[in-house]
Amino acid sequence: MKTSDETHVPLENFQELPIETMRERAVAFHQELSRRRSVRSFSARPVGRAIIESCVAAAGTAPSGANHQPWFFACIGSADLKRQIREAAEAEERLFYQQRAPEEWLDALAPIGTDAQKPYMETAPWLICIFAQRRGGVTVGEDRKNYYINESVGIATGILIAACQQAGLATLVHTPNPMGFLNQFCGRPDHERPFLILVAGYPADGEMVPKHALKKKRLEEISCFL
Repeated sequence: MKTSDETHVPLENFQELPIETMRERAVAFHQELSRRRSVRSFSARPVGRAIIESCVAAAGTAPSGANHQPWFFACIGSADLKRQIREAAEAEERLFYQQRAPEEWLDALAPIGTDAQKPYMETAPWLICIFAQRRGGVTVGEDRKNYYINESVGIATGILIAACQQAGLATLVHTPNPMGFLNQFCGRPDHERPFLILVAGYPADGEMVPKHALKKKRLEEISCFL
C-alpha cells in the first residue's frame, strides 16, 4: 500500500485496551445484541429526535467502497407521512401475499405469523427509510460511480440496528417490494434506490415475539477458526 504525507495521516483514534477489558466488552456487546428482537407491535411513546440522530450518525461511520458512503437515511416522524408510507407499503404487501410470493417463501414466513397489515408503521415514532446511492462520492454533490453499494449500505444498516438497541430502542426491518414509492414520499432522486425501512421505537405493552425467532444458530454452526 502506498502512503505519503500528502494522502495519509497518522492513526490517532485507536484505543488499545487491556485483554480482560477486551473480553468483558466483547461479551457485554454480545449479551446486549442477544437481547435484540424484531417487534411488530410498537408503542406510540415519542422518541427524541436527538436519539435517532446519534444512531444515524453511528451508522454513518461504517466502512464503504472507496469511502463514498453511498447511503442516505430519511427519518420520518411526521404522522401524515407515516400514514402514506403505510398505505403504499400495505398495497405492495397485499400483492406479495396474494400473487407474488412463492409457496416456499410463504411457508418460511408462516411461523412468524406476518401478513399484509402493517399498523406499526403508523404507530411507531420513527420510520428510517434507508437509500442506496448508485452515484455520489466522498463529498456531497459529486457525481461519480459508487462501488460495493449493497455491502456498504448493509454494514451501515447493521450498525444502525446495533446503535438503536444500545440506545434502548426496539426495531423492525421492513422491505416492501417494490419500494419505489419511498423516493416520492422522501423526496429522494432517481439515482437512489430504497434499501429498506427500519421501524424504531418502544415495544407495545404485552408485545409477543415468535418462538421461531428465538432459534439462533450456535457459534460453531456459523463460524470456523482455521
